[in-house]
Amino acid sequence: MSPQLYQSLQLMAMPLQDLKLKIQEELERNPALDLVKEKSDLSLDEFNNTRGEEYDYFENSSDPGFSGGYDQNASDSKQKFLEGALSRPESLQEHLMWQLRVQPIPLEMFEMGEQLIWNLDENGFHLEDPCKLFTEQQQDQLDEVVSLIQQFDPIGTCTSNHRESLLVQSEFSPNAPPHTEELIEQHLELLERKSIHEISKKTSIPEQEIEQIIEFVKTLTPYPGRLYSNVSTVYVVPDVMVRHEEGEFKLYLNDEEIPILGIDPFFSEIDNGEKNDTKTTRKFVKQSVRDARWFINSITQRNQTLLKIAKTILEFQRKFFLYGPRQLAPLTLKDVAAEVSVHETTVSRIVNSKYIQTEWGIFPLKYFFSNQVPGTGNTRFSKEAVKEIIKEILEDHASEKKHLSDQKISDQLKKKGVSIARRTVTKYRKELDIDSSYYR
Repeated sequence: MSPQLYQSLQLMAMPLQDLKLKIQEELERNPALDLVKEKSDLSLDEFNNTRGEEYDYFENSSDPGFSGGYDQNASDSKQKFLEGALSRPESLQEHLMWQLRVQPIPLEMFEMGEQLIWNLDENGFHLEDPCKLFTEQQQDQLDEVVSLIQQFDPIGTCTSNHRESLLVQSEFSPNAPPHTEELIEQHLELLERKSIHEISKKTSIPEQEIEQIIEFVKTLTPYPGRLYSNVSTVYVVPDVMVRHEEGEFKLYLNDEEIPILGIDPFFSEIDNGEKNDTKTTRKFVKQSVRDARWFINSITQRNQTLLKIAKTILEFQRKFFLYGPRQLAPLTLKDVAAEVSVHETTVSRIVNSKYIQTEWGIFPLKYFFSNQVPGTGNTRFSKEAVKEIIKEILEDHASEKKHLSDQKISDQLKKKGVSIARRTVTKYRKELDIDSSYYR
């Protein structure tokens, strides 16, 4: 495989954000490649036209620090913007350390508290047993420091697990009903399952009081550290957009994010022999121009193939785009490859990490490929469509006291024309991240 072909395949697989970075790298590497226009930026003329007199710094003044159009409000807005752009979310450790620093405690306890705080995971639980972190002489103060941190915001950190965290939160809450701590400590699993009658039988606590305890426990946070999680949100930029306009679907390639590239005029002149240069220079220029043209053609081919595949998906999944996820039809890579006249691996490469914006939201292109699930009669269902139907069935029965088992869901699906076994329902339910009826 030649380096050019390898590069072409790489570009084919790249999502929009990676492609922009690759273009920037190639512009820096290859002097023959020229940036004709950055689509997301204003041109120099457009920028100059937007400038007002307030930007004519140092005009008619010998003072190099003079600005004729200083605007205090604009300056404050800019400062706020810069501060916001540079800021980052406060971590759990930083939030707890800030509270520890204002406590009137001896230096030794402060150092112990600092060590305990940096020993917490993202949930707010101990990474290592605190007893292993300190000497025997410090053990007497350990409980006091742990108890202090447990009362910091968010309440319930510096604990061993979610049970202990819930116990701490209920202990310091004035709204905790009687017997709450007892049930959390001894019957948490039954509380999670809402087994009111069984709890009442074991503890002799009236069912009405147990219901109040369950409602209170729902207000607690079993993993308090997650409130300060530093996991950043990943934003997706769609590569293709589908719009329903004037009774028909229109497909748009999101090429606004991709700059327009060309060959540098100076290199073009040398390549065409319009300038007398050395043999070594002409060889370097010819290779650079050839690489630049190949790169530009590879991007064009990527975009054209992506558009063809997206158009084919649109035709196969027309009902989805009209009526939503429940109408997703079975579709394979082979179906699309045959329609577009490319190899299946090319389709796989193109749809990987690419997204499409629809009236139903933004979806990965891979979402539209789904195996067929058995149906009654001539009906055809995709796996994703069946999962959507399962979600609807569970939502329709959510208010009922007795939740549907997987077998009951399977029976409901048969009524809707979908014939799948209970174990398949279990598999799809887990993929949807939905608990079993026992825990729901």
